[in-house]
Amino acid sequence: MTLPLSPDELLTTTRSVRKRLDLDRPVPIELVRECLEVALQAPTGSNEQGWHWIVVTDADRRRAIGDYYKQSYDRYRAVRNERIATLSAERQVVRSRVASSADHLAERMGDVPVLVLGCLTVAELPAGNQAGLWGSLLPAAWSYQLAARARGLGSAWTTLHLAYEKEIGELLGIPQNVRQGVLLPTAYYTGETFRPAPREPLDTVLHLDSW
Repeated sequence: MTLPLSPDELLTTTRSVRKRLDLDRPVPIELVRECLEVALQAPTGSNEQGWHWIVVTDADRRRAIGDYYKQSYDRYRAVRNERIATLSAERQVVRSRVASSADHLAERMGDVPVLVLGCLTVAELPAGNQAGLWGSLLPAAWSYQLAARARGLGSAWTTLHLAYEKEIGELLGIPQNVRQGVLLPTAYYTGETFRPAPREPLDTVLHLDSW
């Protein structure tokens, strides 16, 4: 069963869920599989489909990943807070609210019932622009998040674990030619629904024909 959301509603109300992840309610693995089946329909460069999806439900492994994430997050938080201090008062309010949400997730990452790592088979990372490479994984990861939202699950896009990609790879037995691209904590969410988020007006970022 999926929620009765129109395409536009699904796209505009799939949010990064952090504080509202239900850490006590188990998530059926069958539901995660459904979301990944949807993700596998996403486009990839040359239709290579070089992705891999590691679904972590084991409590000890989740806790270990959460510890690595927290270590990386603590370093990031110090820099982030300095940046927030330079913003206008209005922007500080918004960014501080997001920061509080992110702080909460960092503290509880290891308690989230399901951690999904999206990975990509890569012989060697290119030295230059990698947009084409990761463009073969990121649409599928977003499709997973949309499918999760449609099934009453929340998720959040995170990458700070990548500071410990090698250690997490060893923990999970990931081959060296498979690189991690995103970590998607997944759980049921508390509350009823989500609303579209405030955004800058389109005309402030739209450029027709030239900058």
